[in-house]
Amino acid sequence: MDYLNAFLCGGILCAIGQILIDRTQLTPARILTGYVVAGVLLSALGLYEPIAQWGGAGASVPLTGFGHLLAKGVRKAVAEQGWLGVLTGGLTAAAGGITAAMVFGVVMALLCKPGEKR
Repeated sequence: MDYLNAFLCGGILCAIGQILIDRTQLTPARILTGYVVAGVLLSALGLYEPIAQWGGAGASVPLTGFGHLLAKGVRKAVAEQGWLGVLTGGLTAAAGGITAAMVFGVVMALLCKPGEKR
């Protein structure tokens, strides 16, 4: 059942993004940024945690999950360090994912010899 929930949650999030692309004049970059902000706002309101519990990886992998992770990290850092946590919490919480993305990007660039499309 966990697989089905993850598929449904991720599919719904992707379908919303596709509808935004098809029906609005928003650029993909603005939609992606909106997803991160929506994840932060839903997390701040306490609405994203139940979605993440139900959807599992379907809720944590999309950009809304990244926003949720940032909000959780800031909340935890503020509780531990005070106002300094506002600046450090998000980066501390997301450091593993950011580092992995950078390392895998460099490895793929070395293996695949990227270049401009013609």
